[in-house]
Amino acid sequence: MTTDSLPAGDDPRRLLLDIRNLTGRVRRDQRLTYVALLVLAAVTFVAIPFDWLFMKVDCAGDGCTFARRGMLYYWPPALLLAYGAIAVSYVRAARARGLGARVLPYTIAGAVTVVVFTAAYTAAAAYFPAHPPFGSGPLPFWWIVLDRLIAPWGLIGLALLVLARLERNVALLAFTLSYLVLVLLVLPTTDGMDLPGWAVPSFMSGANTQLRLSMAPSQLIIGAALLVGGIAFSKAHRSQR
Repeated sequence: MTTDSLPAGDDPRRLLLDIRNLTGRVRRDQRLTYVALLVLAAVTFVAIPFDWLFMKVDCAGDGCTFARRGMLYYWPPALLLAYGAIAVSYVRAARARGLGARVLPYTIAGAVTVVVFTAAYTAAAAYFPAHPPFGSGPLPFWWIVLDRLIAPWGLIGLALLVLARLERNVALLAFTLSYLVLVLLVLPTTDGMDLPGWAVPSFMSGANTQLRLSMAPSQLIIGAALLVGGIAFSKAHRSQR
């Protein structure tokens, strides 16, 4: 990006206004919000077949138990690659404009969330099968919210909060808060349950298959939300150039 200095005369308020306008232009040029959202949307969509293929389901008697091994096989390396790709995109765009990139804290925050997820998921997979936290009763809603918060889609939202702060991007902050409300509070709590009324082909009618199918809708909704956000921010970015 090139800039031309403008004489401000003897008016300090005009000089201050020029500095603020230039600072605002630099910040807008540094924003690649849409890149982050589109990359994260792609990662979320690709996770669905991994979740299906690597889910271990055991059905005996009247109930089924399942272990989402694809979560651990897929999400840690996928998120690390995603945050690395986002960081490279920001750095290349900044260098092309002769600007500095401020994406390192976001990348570090993303990497930390990957470590938190991996540790929490590994510990839960080792402990809870033999020690159910609430016995055979239904899970309380606060537990479901906590589980979603430390899941990959919840941690994506926390990392986006860091990006919104770095970019001083009010629009991204509003989107991220809406995204977290969707992920933590709005999505149906039917993960791992039968979905009565679903019209599925006969070869997909077993309890094993329906259990796998019940995981997909929430991930599709999350991926769609990130995709729509990425497209909207991309259009806004092009209109500002």
